[in-house]
Amino acid sequence: MMTLQEFLEKQFDEELMLAVLSGQRSKDKDAPSRVRIRPIELKGSVCYQASSTVGTKVLHSNYTKEEIISYVTANLGEGCFSQLQTQGRCVDGTVLVSKKGRQTIKVKKHPALEPVRIQAHNRVKQYILKEGTAVPFLVDLGVMNRDGKIHNTSYDKFKQINRFLEFIEDILPALSREREITILDFGCGKSYLTFAMYYYLKELKGYDVNIIGLDLKEDVIKKCNSLAGKYGYDKLHFLHGDIADYEGVQKVDMVVTLHACDKATDYALAKAVEWDAQVILSVPCCQHELNSQIHNELLEPVLKYGILKERISALLTDGIRAELLESQGYSTQILEFIDMEHTPKNLLIRAVKNEKAHFPKGLPAMNDALNSHLTLEKLLYPDGLHSEKGV
Repeated sequence: MMTLQEFLEKQFDEELMLAVLSGQRSKDKDAPSRVRIRPIELKGSVCYQASSTVGTKVLHSNYTKEEIISYVTANLGEGCFSQLQTQGRCVDGTVLVSKKGRQTIKVKKHPALEPVRIQAHNRVKQYILKEGTAVPFLVDLGVMNRDGKIHNTSYDKFKQINRFLEFIEDILPALSREREITILDFGCGKSYLTFAMYYYLKELKGYDVNIIGLDLKEDVIKKCNSLAGKYGYDKLHFLHGDIADYEGVQKVDMVVTLHACDKATDYALAKAVEWDAQVILSVPCCQHELNSQIHNELLEPVLKYGILKERISALLTDGIRAELLESQGYSTQILEFIDMEHTPKNLLIRAVKNEKAHFPKGLPAMNDALNSHLTLEKLLYPDGLHSEKGV
């Protein structure tokens, strides 16, 4: 049987692409909730950069191979985390540590991916989709020309697409390589990100994916299906339909909802929970529901200003949604999607299944204080949050 030391020695080599420590065990608020490790070039030598997520901050530390192995060993089991997932060019690995300290180590070989390109520490921003390399769907969607040059008016869109793919890169260890994975994109619109997601997962990373884009605009759906056929993307489909009543699949691995307006986000999140999705990526938009409900005498001196009430309501809405997802067994983060200078609707809710559901203790009292009862709460707790604890 392979020991943890032997596993780490083999995984942390020149072909490692990504390693992720997750399954937080520490209750210390200053402890990292997740650590993402990747090889980088520093002063001409290869080392490993550990990016630790602490609250809304990401802290970076660099280690030699021996140091990163010691770091990972110390943080598994009795340390901060119960799980390590690694992705290599030819081999993926998983380490699970039970509460009693028992280690389960698994290794899975897969077809070789493109060679690992170790990036310099102080480098110019490197995008997942490279400028100068023509990508057919980006050409047809008007983001770049046939030589791969980004159109001046589309550079923000190009950066947004790559930022989205970075979020997906972080959750790759949560997606199975042993079977087809199903991804639903609610409110896909022109589908820049849907095409990018398929291209990245299928063409660049070699995952067996079935991606379904759903939108209410029939002309957009028709055009997207035409483009998918043109590129030979046989497992990328676009359908006309509503988020709230979609019943086309029984099981979904990842749910994506980008700028679904107001309650549409709640219906999408509830569907994701119903399907027991491993990953949820949501960029909410137009959080009107709480804005029409919120009332608190103590806050009235501030809430009387419309623009402040709108912004406070939007932030509280997404915070409540994140807490409700936590209560359903998800590790949830709220992250900046794109720079605030481009749009105020710039927060992304990223939730990864961890099976550690807990009752949101302070939420019922806060909801009562704000007179807030979101659609997502009603969908997940039809009898009300108070009834869950008999209060």
